[in-house]
Amino acid sequence: PSTFADALAVLEKYQLAKRAPAAVLRHLQTGAAGQIPETPKSGNPVFERVQHQIIANNQMALDAAAQKARSLGWQALAHSEFIEGEAREVAREFVLAAANREEGRRKAEGGRRKDKGQIMLWGGETTVTIRGKGLGGRNQEMALAAAIELDGRANTLAAFFATDGNDGPTDAAGAFADGETVARGAATGLSAQAYLENNDSYHFFKAIDDLIITGPTNTNVNDIALILTW
Repeated sequence: PSTFADALAVLEKYQLAKRAPAAVLRHLQTGAAGQIPETPKSGNPVFERVQHQIIANNQMALDAAAQKARSLGWQALAHSEFIEGEAREVAREFVLAAANREEGRRKAEGGRRKDKGQIMLWGGETTVTIRGKGLGGRNQEMALAAAIELDGRANTLAAFFATDGNDGPTDAAGAFADGETVARGAATGLSAQAYLENNDSYHFFKAIDDLIITGPTNTNVNDIALILTW
């Protein structure tokens, strides 16, 4: 339903009109003046023979991961809500949720472990408010924030990654974090908090070899976050 005028309004809203390529701006202005046809809108006869079917989505990926985890002897919970929000804040919420669920599981089992442990999975896409000058992506930022929350905590591993294999403008899909991540960074002279504040999660995890590198997967069903506790 969007129009040329809508596109121009976005450029104006974010003060990008003067920075947009001249050819792009000229094309939008020509369209808004009615000299170029708009894209077909709802109800256009062209759509009468068009059908759409979703063959893969984020929830399917989460469910498949949970099924695989169960087959390996883990208790798995794939959350259905689509995650969004500030990456570092969401990561902290996940760590707390996993810790609380693990505590409840231990009490319920009375110390008699019935499986390898638990895996909690979430899917969606967060955002990052860039304040620093570093390099990273939303998943790496989540991993670094999670590492700070997990510092010193045993028997917990977190992973955050993009299903297309590219997290932000980097060659990494995401990163791993556990209770020793902050210490491993400190051993090489890196401050996890300082790197987080500089939005430089990529270089932090690269230095300790905890990036998730998959290469392009040629598909994209958003991001996956998981936390294992045992």
